[in-house]
This record gives sequence, structure tokens and C-alpha cells, in this order.
Amino acid sequence: MSDETAPLIGFAQHLGQHALAAFLVGLLVAVMAAGLAVVLLRWRGARRDPVEVDSAPTFARLLASLATGFALILGTASLFAAIADRLGPGRTMGLADQALADAIAQHTPAAALRAFGLLTHFGDPLVLAVLGAVVALWLWRKRERLLALGWLVALSGNAVLNPLLKLVFARARPVHDPALAQAATGFSFPSGHSSGAMVAYGMLFYVLLRVLPARWHPAAAMLAVALIVTTACSRVFLRVHFASDVAAGLLSGLSWLAVCVASLEFARQQRRATP
Repeated sequence: MSDETAPLIGFAQHLGQHALAAFLVGLLVAVMAAGLAVVLLRWRGARRDPVEVDSAPTFARLLASLATGFALILGTASLFAAIADRLGPGRTMGLADQALADAIAQHTPAAALRAFGLLTHFGDPLVLAVLGAVVALWLWRKRERLLALGWLVALSGNAVLNPLLKLVFARARPVHDPALAQAATGFSFPSGHSSGAMVAYGMLFYVLLRVLPARWHPAAAMLAVALIVTTACSRVFLRVHFASDVAAGLLSGLSWLAVCVASLEFARQQRRATP
């Protein structure tokens, strides 16, 4: 182990020893931050001058939406590439991944692992497929045809993107206990459950912002974040994925989610602008 690698390995081992506590604290902080962010955005929007908002050029809003999505894609792509570059036998990220997985296996109670074995199903392809069909039907019946189409494109697009990325990197999965989670097959990087949860529940939050009253928005944000974080972390606790697989899955899912939301916002504003 090199002097450069040792601190990261030590941190991974320490984190693995306290992984459950770190997860619970992180989940609480993320959920509360999501709810607070929505409340603050609503408060800020309520304080704006309605005339000033209505008079803002529609084209400027569309450009801002697309620029935000583009920036997110560039940022996540750079992080994704940095993670991938440090994987492989003897590489820094690979050693840290294994150290974290070993520490989690030694220090996480069996009851917590069984709970994660149930929670991880929120990212199962079948669960997301059923969710996709139910939400699409609901939106279609509400005559939200644009949202329904965007929702289906988001989910189906990620279902194609993730397997393609797995084939590119072809990383083997960690050794895991099939008694805790259904035996996972195929390549490991990036995590399909993580990217699927990010796209499905992130997109569901966007859909709910469009169709639900504003008083429900903070709760929707908190629920979406809770599902994404829990599903992603469950893959590490169950050791069906390394931590870097999960990070890459979240990043790839966020990139695709940004494209879908920016595209829908563009189409929605264009439709409003049409006489």
C-alpha cells in the first residue's frame, strides 16, 4: 500500500465500522435539506413581484433550464470519468471499495442487513416498471400527455443507458451473501439500482411538482430523496455493489434526469408561448 493510498484506505475502514450510523445521519440530513430547500424556494417565489415574473422573456427561461442541465451533465460526466480512472486491481478506488465492503460486513448488525435486503427492492427493475406504468396511466387520465411521455422516456432511456455503461467498463461484482439479497449477475459498474432510483424517484418528484398543490411539494421532495438515498446505500450494505459503483450510478442517473427535466421544461415553456 503506497503512502498516497493509505489515508483513503484508513478512511474507508473507519467509515465501514460506523456505516449504519453514518447512513442514518446522512439520510436525515439529506431528507431535511430537501424539504427545507423546497420551502425556501416557495418562499422566495412568493416574495417576487408577479408582474416581474410574468414579464420575463420565455426564451431566457428556456435557455437557463437547458444551461443548468448541460452544466450538470458536464459535471457528473467529469466525476464519472474520475471514478472510472481509479478502478481496477491495485488502484486507489478499488482498494478503498474493498476495505469499505469488508468493514461493513464485520460491523453491521444482521437485522440492519435484513432491513436493507427489503429496502433495496425499491430499485428493482420490476418495481420501477410497475411504477412507470402506473404513473404513466395516471398522467394520461389527467390529460398530462407531455408529462406522461417525458416520464416514460426518462425511465426507458435509463433502462437502456445503464446496461450499455456496464458493458463499457465490465467490472466484476463484489462477493456477496445471496441470503441477504437476490444473487446479482452481470457487471457491477455503474449500479443499475442507484441510477434507476435517481431517475425514477427524481422524475416522480418533478412530475408531482407539476400536478400536486404546492403544500405537498416539500413532502414529495423528502420522500424522493429518502427513496434514492436508501436504495443506493442498500446496495453497498448488501455488498452487491462497491461504493464507487453506487456513486457512478447516481451520477449517470442524475445526468439523464437533468436532460429529461430540461427537455420537458423547454417543451412546456414552448407550449405556453404558442398563441
